[in-house]
Amino acid sequence: MCVGKNYYAHAHEFTKSGFDAGAKAEEAIPDCPIVFTKPSSSIAAQGDPIPLWDGLDAAVDYEAELAVIIGRGGRAIAREAALSHVFGYTIINDVTARDLQRRHKQWFLGKGIDGFGPMGPWIVTADEIDGSNLRIACRVNGELRQNSSTADLIFDIPALIEAISKSVTLAPGDIIATGTPEGVGIGFDPPRFLRDGDIVEVEIEGIGILRNAVQRAPAKTSEEATLAAQ
Repeated sequence: MCVGKNYYAHAHEFTKSGFDAGAKAEEAIPDCPIVFTKPSSSIAAQGDPIPLWDGLDAAVDYEAELAVIIGRGGRAIAREAALSHVFGYTIINDVTARDLQRRHKQWFLGKGIDGFGPMGPWIVTADEIDGSNLRIACRVNGELRQNSSTADLIFDIPALIEAISKSVTLAPGDIIATGTPEGVGIGFDPPRFLRDGDIVEVEIEGIGILRNAVQRAPAKTSEEATLAAQ
């Protein structure tokens, strides 16, 4: 489960970019958490390539995010009890095809692409760090693009757990990606999208660095496509 537009500066950045379909400037800061999902097929590991799939490679962007891992499940979890349900934290790069995000006027297809969710390099348990105030950064080819703190979240971790668990019974192992700060590719003029060979590093204080290279994905043969469909 992922949260969109959850840092103040990024919410304005995204709305101004023209990729936030139908959004108005006065609607930049959401009143409630915006929640969407990424399928398990999008998840990749530390060191795995960020794939550029043919036809889906024109506007691929990075998003550095703190991921919360649920340890104790539940439904209708109160804010006051929310952190007791957290097992630990890791890093996720919520890679996004911005053109699909804008075209379909929702976020699943642009963010759910195979390999578009690098995660890792490991889990740090909740007793080791304070998820409410961690430095978060992203570098592309060594250039600092994002540099913020989880203290700038619009909806903090307890608020997210409370909101999501009102509708969904959370289970151990569920992961909540908490949103990305300012500095994504669409925030530049012109936008700066990922290209074949780029190295993307997401760093979060107390957790480490998630490093992945962008790599053009091999085209599937007709036989491979048929097997995948089956």
